[in-house]
Amino acid sequence: MPRIGKFRWDDGGRSTCGFVGLTGDCVTRSISIATGIAYRDVYQVLMNRYGDTPRNGVPRSIYAPYIEELGWQEQGVSSPALPIEAHDFASGISLVLVQDQYGRKSHLCTIVDGVLHDTWNPCDDDSTFFVFKCWQPSPGAATNQRFSSGDDELRHSGDLTQAEFEKIIHRLRAIDNTARNQAATEGERENALRMMQSLMLRHNLSRADLESQDGDDSTSYARIACPVNGSKSVAWEKELANYVTQHVFPMTQWYAGSKGHRTLFFFYGPHTDVQNAIQLFRELLLTIATAAKLLYGGYSRGSGASYAEGYVRSLPKSTELSGVACDDLGSQINSSERSLIKQRFMVVHKRSTEWLAAECGVQLVSTTRRLRDFRDPAAELVGRKHGSEHKIDPPSAPKRLN
Repeated sequence: MPRIGKFRWDDGGRSTCGFVGLTGDCVTRSISIATGIAYRDVYQVLMNRYGDTPRNGVPRSIYAPYIEELGWQEQGVSSPALPIEAHDFASGISLVLVQDQYGRKSHLCTIVDGVLHDTWNPCDDDSTFFVFKCWQPSPGAATNQRFSSGDDELRHSGDLTQAEFEKIIHRLRAIDNTARNQAATEGERENALRMMQSLMLRHNLSRADLESQDGDDSTSYARIACPVNGSKSVAWEKELANYVTQHVFPMTQWYAGSKGHRTLFFFYGPHTDVQNAIQLFRELLLTIATAAKLLYGGYSRGSGASYAEGYVRSLPKSTELSGVACDDLGSQINSSERSLIKQRFMVVHKRSTEWLAAECGVQLVSTTRRLRDFRDPAAELVGRKHGSEHKIDPPSAPKRLN
């Protein structure tokens, strides 16, 4: 009976069905992942039964009967409830309801043979989530065939990737412009309307999909935790997180929290950028901590901490990084382009923070801590020298922000 050993990002087909924007749609998403029913169809059923949009959550009194109608049976769970990371789940597919210890936050997710399929991992949250309910399929129940086939990467033949969907939307908008163009002939406008109707019916789209916001709304957001040693983070680790998010992957943001005796750095923002930011942060963290320990016997206090602080402060900044886009590229881009890039940063930051509140229930507040009294200027100077010589090679960094 496997425990959760892996997290795989999966939106349940939300983006491929044309849905955009920020939501707390864990019920729709998890049912679609577990059963293989199209996201749009699950969404419609829940909306009809609830009498309201399911994008911000659905009461258990609404979705539990629906799950059972699909052939899934509620299973007994251990008492007292166990944290989700310590629970032994049955093999196969499970729909799992977890709650925090106060019962204030609930989340429905899908677990398949120890792999959590979701857009958010409750195992990495700064709150502990306990297994409250669990459903498993009965014989003949609706289940996702991509899991039973042994290939959980298999797409349904009717699904579209996000890129394919956006191409269709762009084509429809171009056709719509022709249909609205008064300079076009009557025949051209009629042909455009027929083509629009055919494409919309084929891909189950509506005019509302055409009138939705641009690509910022279709961005997939994520939050990933990076554990560090110790029950408290040190100053240079926070400076390093600032460096990664400000100078290398500026679309991402971070905050620090703790869980038990572990300190966690949470990075959030566009999914791919967050993954790359975590990878770079871990590499730099290990490099700096190892060097400080070899030279000064430690990295959290004394000369070792001074060395690490100097190292981080001298890492190459945005204008020194080849191939990394930022809002301060000097003569390489003009002021209007720089303004657009900065505006995009602000939009993505705002929406990722909204996603964090809607999807993860996290409202951030700023805190301050007293700085260390001890400084070793000589160790800091050595760190500055080593940091200035460090060559940053961001993983999969985009050359431009469009």
